[in-house]
Amino acid sequence: MSTEENRILFSSVLVKLLKGVIYSVDNDKLWDELIKRQSAVRDYFKVLGLDVIIYEDEGFAWLKQTTAQEGVDEIPRLMPRRQLSFSVSLLLALLRKKLVEHDSSSGERRLIIGRDDLLEDTKTFYPQGTNEVRFKQRFDTSVNKIESMGFVRPIGDGGSSLEVCRIIKGFVDASWLAEFDTRLQEYVKYAGAKEVNE
Repeated sequence: MSTEENRILFSSVLVKLLKGVIYSVDNDKLWDELIKRQSAVRDYFKVLGLDVIIYEDEGFAWLKQTTAQEGVDEIPRLMPRRQLSFSVSLLLALLRKKLVEHDSSSGERRLIIGRDDLLEDTKTFYPQGTNEVRFKQRFDTSVNKIESMGFVRPIGDGGSSLEVCRIIKGFVDASWLAEFDTRLQEYVKYAGAKEVNE
């Protein structure tokens, strides 16, 4: 490979990370370049106040804003914070738990969930008597949101099933998951107090 081809490949890794997640299964050439030159990639993004998070065993990587040290001025944020709605947070928690259960009981790497099954699982955390039409609309909006964030991929006819992307493990981490039951109780309490308008 020529020097110019190497430069283009390295630049492609940087641009792809700035745009979102690199998955090994999507582009093994970019993934191999990232792993091979991760030190240089980390140095490049460190200047911008970004950390490169790599889950090598799982085959994905993304950028995260560096946490400012105490007493040090924070670099202006390049990566926007996302305030997640109740419905989106609940879906992410449910999917992360399902991925843990799947990994501990199945040899299959991919986790695929029927959209209707997920709808039913979600419904149990809303009060009885919730308006069905509005609930379905809210659910569809939330699924579209987590799809745009890269946590699920629609598969099958009309997206009748969803593949859970393993990147969810990096965002909904072990400490967050350890509080899963507590969080769900909070969600149930919140949903019981008022119907969520989103």
